[in-house]
Amino acid sequence: MKKYDVIVIGTGAANIVTDAALAQGLQVAVIERGRFGGTCLNRGCIPTKVMVTAANRIREIREGSRIGVLADNVRLDWDMLSKRLWEKIDESPAIQGYYDQFPNVDTFNGTASFVDNHTVAIALNDGTSATLTGDKVLIATGGRTNIPALPGLAEAGYVTSESFFGPSYPKKPYQSLIIIGGGPIGCEFAHVFDAAGTKVTMVQHNVRLLPKEDPAVSAFILKQFQRYGMDIRLNKDTVSVSQRDGLKVLSFRDRTTGEEGEVAAEEILVAPGIRPMTELLHLENTDVRLDKRGYIETNEFLETTAENIWALGDVNGMAPFRHKANYEAEILAHNLFSGNAPETWRWADYDAVPAVTYTYPEAAHVGLTEDQALKKGYDVERAINHYSSSAKGYAMGYEPGDEDDGFIKLVVDKKTKFILGAHIIGPEASILIQPFINNLMSGTHVIHPIHEDIASPTAQALRAKPLTRTLDPKSVYTFSETMTPHPSLSEVVMWTRYYYEGK
Repeated sequence: MKKYDVIVIGTGAANIVTDAALAQGLQVAVIERGRFGGTCLNRGCIPTKVMVTAANRIREIREGSRIGVLADNVRLDWDMLSKRLWEKIDESPAIQGYYDQFPNVDTFNGTASFVDNHTVAIALNDGTSATLTGDKVLIATGGRTNIPALPGLAEAGYVTSESFFGPSYPKKPYQSLIIIGGGPIGCEFAHVFDAAGTKVTMVQHNVRLLPKEDPAVSAFILKQFQRYGMDIRLNKDTVSVSQRDGLKVLSFRDRTTGEEGEVAAEEILVAPGIRPMTELLHLENTDVRLDKRGYIETNEFLETTAENIWALGDVNGMAPFRHKANYEAEILAHNLFSGNAPETWRWADYDAVPAVTYTYPEAAHVGLTEDQALKKGYDVERAINHYSSSAKGYAMGYEPGDEDDGFIKLVVDKKTKFILGAHIIGPEASILIQPFINNLMSGTHVIHPIHEDIASPTAQALRAKPLTRTLDPKSVYTFSETMTPHPSLSEVVMWTRYYYEGK
């Protein structure tokens, strides 16, 4: 049984921590069940945005007549798109190859499970096994699609984001597609396939698309999807799946009226949300505590209830975004593997986690919605400004009153005039949201405990100080501590520290 200084389970954002540990000369074990690179590279942010960007261009060209640009026979070259998409996904082996060149790191392709707090057994993909121990263990196993227990679904067959970017990847766009779920993943796939010419039907449990967005944003995206010709069924319980005349048939029931209906399509994409990849870890053999949803509970230092075990990314349930996972990984790298004294440690603050849905138009937000602010007791003021009110918006073809005239909505504390939240729907919302993220992240922050009972002696001492941290907006390092929606062009601006340090 080989002993390591650090065991890292998962190779997405956790690679940032692995790199920091390697730079310290530590002995590191890296365990990956699937492809190196995690969800983002293999089945999430990056391949979907390759598709979304092509779909955006189709929409822009089709709507170009509003500014005097005419084009005919706009179509998607699926083969070219697919080639570019798989070139990016196929970078995965190079990531493992990079780590294999280090003498102080061992990579393992297999499924990890805990024997005790610091002993990990690996069922290797080649059929053999290995057992390791480590002084420190980092869990970053991510999440996967939450498949509903829907009668007939398995028999009829379906795709998820995992299988779509794998064995189920289609040779051409579907003729018709049913999407179960109206959150960010479902909406992005709907945008892509509708732009590609697929007849898209969305069946959503909630009364809104993008229910975590401000209601005004949800209403706007619904109107645009319907304008494009998508069939949107809201407030529906899915009942069963069957097959008829070579198509897959989804039966559903209205949650309010009880009225039943059905839709048929060539394929069904299941995208109702994610669940954590924790069930294979056998955490019952450790002191790690899960919440009722199965996510690992962590504090503001990413500590778990088990000594010297940390968890980051989707698996801790704080927000399922790669930029949030990167933010957490940077905190762990800074605190654990960069030689920094505890008095200079960083901690996670989830009050300003941005979110972007890369549809057309894009939806982006940071901070509180109006409803959330009211529930927290704020006396709220709101401000709304439309794209058409700016010269650039007019140049893009937006006129006051246009049904697709996007907007920004600010939620403001009436007493202090502080911005509580910013919500944008329209072109390049992923870029326009960045100044508000920077605004909310800058300044002096006082540590705010998360799960107060999760506390190493160091965490307890830092809470008692209480630890404060000032992020000067002029500092290059403030940029590196500020989240940037991934993958947006704002990263070109915000990754300043890496350019500064020559990485």
